Amino acid sequence: MGEHQRAGDVSADDLRAAGARIQALLDASGAGGVVVRERAEELVRLVTDLYGAGLQRLLGILADTGRLDDELAESLAADDLVASLLIVHGLHPHDVRARVEKALESVRPYLGSHGGDVELLGVDEAGVVRLRLLGSCDGCPSSSVTLKLAVEDAVETAAPEVTAIEVETPVAAARGPVIPVDALRLRLDVPVAGQPSWTAVSELADLVPGELAGFAVEGLPILACRAGEQLFAFRDECPRCAGSFAGASLARAVGGGAQDAVLRCPSCHGRYDVRRAGASLDGDAAHLDPLPLLIRDGVASIAVPAAVA
Repeated sequence: MGEHQRAGDVSADDLRAAGARIQALLDASGAGGVVVRERAEELVRLVTDLYGAGLQRLLGILADTGRLDDELAESLAADDLVASLLIVHGLHPHDVRARVEKALESVRPYLGSHGGDVELLGVDEAGVVRLRLLGSCDGCPSSSVTLKLAVEDAVETAAPEVTAIEVETPVAAARGPVIPVDALRLRLDVPVAGQPSWTAVSELADLVPGELAGFAVEGLPILACRAGEQLFAFRDECPRCAGSFAGASLARAVGGGAQDAVLRCPSCHGRYDVRRAGASLDGDAAHLDPLPLLIRDGVASIAVPAAVA
């Protein structure tokens, strides 16, 4: 449970579900004809404007009495429900760029665990975010998708008014090879066919450093582990022998730290670098299939491919 969420509070998932339900009801009203839909949309606008005006007046009263200091503003911005309302009405204390920067900072440790990084180049007046994605495991398309999902989810959550994300190709002197994620250039406010679904797996919090565990998430067998303080998730299938990792071991890489973990297949004894998104350590092209894993609303969540879900 997040720092600013108490028992019985509305979670971010509840907010998304409510938004989806409102949209579904508006779409359904279209079956009654154009006039019915227009009236339904007008009703939603009037209600939204009403509580928006009340929220603006509330902030004005706090400011006039000297109680809207930086600490209170940060507390309001940190609450998912309040922040979403502030964004809708243009009252959020942080602009789009600041929120995008904060969102990217929150996923940088995860990107680093896959050998990647992200740089914010700018946000234009039309709401287009320009990024430069670097790193990733060489020749690993699945790792590229993992990074794309992590960045996209963080930006969409922090700044829903963003209209598009554009990725620039870095110059030769950049810090690493660019991640081939042309698919990242999409509108975040339009549902995308085949988009993976995020599923909370609270049991992952119980893993201790060096521990492995198998789970079934939305019908997909996965292998999760904790190397140092970081969590990783992969499809439970060895790319060399197609066997399960049940009974596998996790060892520290020679000369490495606690976070430098090596996963060994119990059947073919193939070795894989957990931190480098499952790259083979046996000199071949074998590669584990990593799954995006992020802490969302205080709970570890895994992105399950749409075809599986």
